[in-house]
Amino acid sequence: MSFFESLIVLLLVAVVLLQVSRRLSVPYPSMLAVAGVATALIPGAPYLALDPEVALALFIAPALLDAAFDFPIGTAKRFWLPLIVFALGGVLVTTATVALAGHLYAGLPIAAAVVLGAIVAPPDAAAATAVLSGMSIPRNTDAILRGESLFNDAAALLIFAAALSIQSAGGVDATVATHIALAAPGGILLGIVAAFVIRRLTTFVSGTLGGNLLQFVQTFLLWIIAERLHLSAVLAIVAFAMTLASTGQGLSSARMRVQSYAVWTAVVFVLNVVAFLLMGMQVRGILASMPADHVAEAFTFAAITVVIVIATRFAFTIGFNRFESWRARRRSRPEPASFKQGVLASWCGMRGLLTLATAFALPADFPQRDVVVLTAFAVVLATLVLQGMTLAPLIRRLGLDRRKAGESELAGIRNQLLLSGLSRLDGIEHPQVELLRQTLLLEQQAITDPERAHMLAKYRKLALKAISGQRELLEKMRTSYELNVDEYNLLLEEIDWRELSILPEDKRRIEEI
Repeated sequence: MSFFESLIVLLLVAVVLLQVSRRLSVPYPSMLAVAGVATALIPGAPYLALDPEVALALFIAPALLDAAFDFPIGTAKRFWLPLIVFALGGVLVTTATVALAGHLYAGLPIAAAVVLGAIVAPPDAAAATAVLSGMSIPRNTDAILRGESLFNDAAALLIFAAALSIQSAGGVDATVATHIALAAPGGILLGIVAAFVIRRLTTFVSGTLGGNLLQFVQTFLLWIIAERLHLSAVLAIVAFAMTLASTGQGLSSARMRVQSYAVWTAVVFVLNVVAFLLMGMQVRGILASMPADHVAEAFTFAAITVVIVIATRFAFTIGFNRFESWRARRRSRPEPASFKQGVLASWCGMRGLLTLATAFALPADFPQRDVVVLTAFAVVLATLVLQGMTLAPLIRRLGLDRRKAGESELAGIRNQLLLSGLSRLDGIEHPQVELLRQTLLLEQQAITDPERAHMLAKYRKLALKAISGQRELLEKMRTSYELNVDEYNLLLEEIDWRELSILPEDKRRIEEI
């Protein structure tokens, strides 16, 4: 089967999996994990080879930018302590425990064992939010889970890159030490500078198809530049996206946002599908070439690693939760998160795209690469199936499903947005204010009677003024985290569509189509 034919098969599988997942109310990452197993076991399934150097850029760069762009800096500041504890402490503890097991049981060199630990350490937000998107949990838990995944990815990839450099070089010399020391600050600086450069360029392509294309080009180009300069590509992407999101208000039109969100959602989903199926193909080749007695040892080590990963997260998360509760009681303050929220966060440790992509990125001469890849796939499979499929029942069992309360709160936020928009019209004495309630009639009159076209233009000006008030309040609520990312995107999309319904046709068009 040719590359093109195999790609078509993968995309068709993606469509089918999404429909099955939707109808069975099963989180799609869990379905993808099962599909990866099927790919590994089905004889004659198509095989696609992937250059390890391309894996991280292809799979991680767009997914990481998408997540970082949706996580406001204000939220990171508000939850800085748990984010630092989980991003650094959680990743370090998990990496260390897995590395110890890899060195003692599997006989991996220390640096190679640390690489394995970094591969399986970071949880995947997409896996958790695929379940949580159908629920409504406490907002502080939701914020920490999303932010944790983003910063965990950065921490794990830094450890991964450093340990891989040490393993490849055979030790730590001056060159390796300098590279490791400069990688993090250099990557952050590069990302911030790139964000301000892109802001300038965006003004020339805003509202065009080229503007959407530039979003992907800039993401991959920034990753490649960071790699060529031996800087942290992951931190460059995170700094770039968060800087752009916090300083780029008003540079993107509603029309571009609506199209951009749809495109990025589809791309990230397809990348998840391709990653799981490619991993299944790799596992099939590994199992076919591995001696039977070695397969049993590899699966035993994989099972041990799965237990370590789940148990370490549970112990670390509950420990931090109880410590914070104790500290809050000593200061006579309400606890920041209940024990039930700690249990929920402990169970949201599913691994996904990052673990698969870093396993792909291992060079061919990496020590016991086959065992490491099998272990990574086993951790992803076990956590997605065991934890992913039981997460929703656990939320209901813990009494943390806030869907009814969430709907009521969302209705209240909508009401505030409407009042904020209407307040912009206070004191304006003009007949077109009333016509805001008669949009369809006004547009019909403008079409049938050209002499009334100026009334439609005035109406549009007033309506856009009201919408600007809604946008300002929504951004304030996002910064103070009065609503989560899903609620913010939903309300922003509603405002964008309202603006699109008001704008004239020439302002709604995407050029170059």
